[in-house]
Amino acid sequence: KPKLKVNTWLTKESVIHKKILPYFKNRKLSEISPKDIIAWQNEIRELTDSKGKPYSTTYLKTVHNQLSAIFNHAIRYYGLQINPAQKAGNMGNEKRREMLFWTKDEYLRFSEAMLDKPLSYYAFEVLYWCGIRVGELLALTPADFNFTTGTLTINKSYQRLKGQDVITTPKTPKSNRVIKMPQFLCEEIQDYLKQLYGAAQDSRIFPVSKHYLHREMERGCKQTGVKRIRIHDIRHSHISLLIDMGFSALAIAERVGHESIDITYRYAHL
Repeated sequence: KPKLKVNTWLTKESVIHKKILPYFKNRKLSEISPKDIIAWQNEIRELTDSKGKPYSTTYLKTVHNQLSAIFNHAIRYYGLQINPAQKAGNMGNEKRREMLFWTKDEYLRFSEAMLDKPLSYYAFEVLYWCGIRVGELLALTPADFNFTTGTLTINKSYQRLKGQDVITTPKTPKSNRVIKMPQFLCEEIQDYLKQLYGAAQDSRIFPVSKHYLHREMERGCKQTGVKRIRIHDIRHSHISLLIDMGFSALAIAERVGHESIDITYRYAHL
């Protein structure tokens, strides 16, 4: 737990308490066989989520990996001989979601619908023209902008966890980065900051939640007829724009904070 971010720990804790302990809490790890794991997998596959839908194959894989990790820990530190979860094999697979994105024209049409709400307009402007993650956007403060150099520093991420505002380090070490902003965006953000009367250097400039941005996106798409994509897909749209402008995979990886260039190559089809 001390090595993990709060949100990562909460996900793991939930899986352990709801999907693993009800089945295995009274058993010794050394007594659990691959056959027991298969019986457990069959029960987990039958479960449904809060809406009555079966769990996705990606989630099933996450649950299985968590159990497998507990056995691996016992092998590494406590002398357990085999990992029965590994022998039984995984019960799901990681589905790569289709990568949707907006063209520049689609984004510009959408952004016009946001003009009536400055906070929404400027939030989407930063997402699209800088390609940052939504948690990074929601953590931004006036101190992160340097208008002399025209740069934006990304060094934190925001999440709402159990009703609390939580600021953590960004997703990965490479996510700490300095991004060059287009000149017009520098001017827009300066205008926006002037509207935030007396905002402290360390106060959040977009004091809303991801849920708010989802609603605004829904509204903008309905109003303009632009196809609905996920908020994270705006990041894909930025990468598609950079590819279109002829930037190298390495330059793109550095700008968007990809941990490895392999991730950037996944976008090659754009």
